[in-house]
Amino acid sequence: MEVQFLGAAGTVTGSKYLVRVGGKKILVDCGLFQGYKQLRLRNRAVLPIRPEDIDAVVLTHAHLDHSGYLPVLVRDGFDGPVFSTKATHALCGVLLPDSGRLQEEEAEFANRHGFSKHKPALPLYTEQDAFRALGRFSSVDFGEDLDCGDGISLRLTPAGHMLGAASVRIEHKGRSILFSGDVGRPNDAMLYPPAPLEGADYLVVESTYGNRRHDTQDPLDVLEGVFKRTFARHGIVIIPSFAVGRAQTLMYLIHQLKQAGRMPTHVPVYLNSPMAIDATRVYLKHHEFHRLSPQQCEEIVAGVHAVATPEESRRLNDKIHGPAVIIAGSGMATGGRVLHHIKAFGPDERNTILFAGFQAGGTRGADMVAGAEAVKIHGDYIPIRAEVRNIDSLSGHADYVEMLDWLRSAKVKPRRVFVTHGEASAADAMRLHIEEQLGWPAEVPEHMQSISLD
Repeated sequence: MEVQFLGAAGTVTGSKYLVRVGGKKILVDCGLFQGYKQLRLRNRAVLPIRPEDIDAVVLTHAHLDHSGYLPVLVRDGFDGPVFSTKATHALCGVLLPDSGRLQEEEAEFANRHGFSKHKPALPLYTEQDAFRALGRFSSVDFGEDLDCGDGISLRLTPAGHMLGAASVRIEHKGRSILFSGDVGRPNDAMLYPPAPLEGADYLVVESTYGNRRHDTQDPLDVLEGVFKRTFARHGIVIIPSFAVGRAQTLMYLIHQLKQAGRMPTHVPVYLNSPMAIDATRVYLKHHEFHRLSPQQCEEIVAGVHAVATPEESRRLNDKIHGPAVIIAGSGMATGGRVLHHIKAFGPDERNTILFAGFQAGGTRGADMVAGAEAVKIHGDYIPIRAEVRNIDSLSGHADYVEMLDWLRSAKVKPRRVFVTHGEASAADAMRLHIEEQLGWPAEVPEHMQSISLD
């Protein structure tokens, strides 16, 4: 057994782990690199293995930093199965085509306005590439032992974090490796906690919050405070949001505030993300994966105005002049419709830009949270005079203490632990926590490093 770290080593994006075992080559996750330009350029680089030589892909969950490279892999020759839970399959059916469509639109916009350095600007992949990738999916139930041939078995267990998210355990001839995926929190507002860790000989664990604790303040209190301040200024709250998971949680929390009389019921809430609208339908369908009842889901959906077309989205910037909330993608302000709202509302100090989760280095979100006075959007620098806040307590990732508690539930003590999916400081801090508090040997692998698992 051998594992090669093709992504998420020394960074929090681009998750790809190639496992060579029993004559098979299995890719665990197939994500996009995001954030800094030098990371994004890796999306255009050639993989160290031909896509047609990969036997199977297994996804931990649907977020693009774990699934978004699949259309490239299939387009370039991969023709094996893509294993995932039913909910991950359904959400990838929303995320991947939207990603391809958005890349096509951004390339067209760049070419039309001439601000790209590439002549012409080309999308990494298209919407049609994404649809072809979806044809490779095969759904797997939690707890099911999947026979991959050559004595290799595969099992998915609930990881929390988002709808359908899983940890992946691969076993061959008594030797096992487990990939945590992104591990959720024990008291998430909507999702069930991660299942106890089964354990394995080798662990690959995420470290997004490896050096931090989450803010213990109730997110309802934070939201209420932001809304009161902004509405008193007759301002608008722009919430850049991940379309899957975070948008639905925000809708649920706003619904709770209005029900409790802690937010004016007449203030309109706009969900300006076709992807989030479609993802919400997946939540409505898969009640078994979250805590909310069908009635609660219907009430939440009824409380927002869904913005479907680009024309409706553009009109929001002109027609809204008073208290309102706009939830729009993307969560780190790396693209999507929220950029147009930041251009329109960011220069006005009456407004608020409210982030709701981790902001990877090199993203506009990270820059604004750090206090940037201007951000570059569509070739122009846009002044940011609006109040900028981040609700850290809404993160879908376990912090380092929650992560250690989850690791302590392991039934088997690992021989080695590989710490990935974190910025350099977070990954190294998580390594140290694991070594000092659990007594397990841990290390932070390097990008493209191959390690033989004896």
